[in-house]
Amino acid sequence: MAQETLILPTIGDGEDKSSPLKNCIRNNYRHVRKWAKKNATDCFRIYDRQIREYPLAIDFYAGKYSVHYFARRDEEGSLPDATKDLVEDALFQLFGARKEEIFFRTHSRYKETRQYEKIGSSKDFFVVNEFGVRFWINLVDYLDTGLFLDHRQSRKWIAERSFGKRVLNLFAYTCSFSVHAALSGAVYTKSVDMSNTYTAWGKENLLLNGLSLQQHEVIRADCLRFLEEEREKYDLIIIDPPTISRSKKMEQFFDIQVDYIDLIKKALRLLTKEGTIFFSTNFRRFSFDTTAFSDCVIEEITKKTLPIDFHDPKVHKSWKISLS
Repeated sequence: MAQETLILPTIGDGEDKSSPLKNCIRNNYRHVRKWAKKNATDCFRIYDRQIREYPLAIDFYAGKYSVHYFARRDEEGSLPDATKDLVEDALFQLFGARKEEIFFRTHSRYKETRQYEKIGSSKDFFVVNEFGVRFWINLVDYLDTGLFLDHRQSRKWIAERSFGKRVLNLFAYTCSFSVHAALSGAVYTKSVDMSNTYTAWGKENLLLNGLSLQQHEVIRADCLRFLEEEREKYDLIIIDPPTISRSKKMEQFFDIQVDYIDLIKKALRLLTKEGTIFFSTNFRRFSFDTTAFSDCVIEEITKKTLPIDFHDPKVHKSWKISLS
């Protein structure tokens, strides 16, 4: 697999440093760029709500920018024009970014969003690198970009444990965990997701990296139903479900806090004796009752899966689960 050239622009020392937001982005980028260049990565976060006046997250994707605005409780949810202008000016001054390379999203406390909602049809896909692994990204057509950057270290954790293993990836989204596992020597992977859009996207990610769809299967199915019907065994099982799902494609309403015990117990039936389950959630109020799994060894590994570019330690929580 030929690695594509990394897109990591440099920033000089002579820029105007009067803007706190611009200064923060500059310092973050310079710090992360050194790491990124060493680790063959050109997608990462360059600002993470560090200044109270600017409730933004800005993600860098190989020369393009995804800007998330988090509306406050007393706001209707729209991004203020002054903030948008400030961001566009900062990214232009620092990186030479044109307006058409900057994509804005607003997150409101009162606006329910779903992972599988489509919001456009531009089909504007481009490739980024993560630890030398390539992924298709789309910053226009979907609520999410195709790659959850906060799980970069989680994917590396999986990759380091995949050689010679059979891997099951549940709620697989665009199959990024599976691609990393496969390229790190997994003998077989199976990715399961209920979305036609994302299973197709996942297949394209596998093919982009020269991987066989026979050896690395992608299945469209309700993961809960799949777990009840599957009979094969796996050495490594990845479970990173949505917090809540009301999708019509699922046979039942899914709530991570209510359903995680049943979900993990069903997955344990497919786990080999020496196998491992990686379980993660971004539900901030999630509580893991380890007493519900008396026959398991459970270790929280959240700190090992937090990337250097994210400043929020609660962006997700992760556990390693194995049979005792």
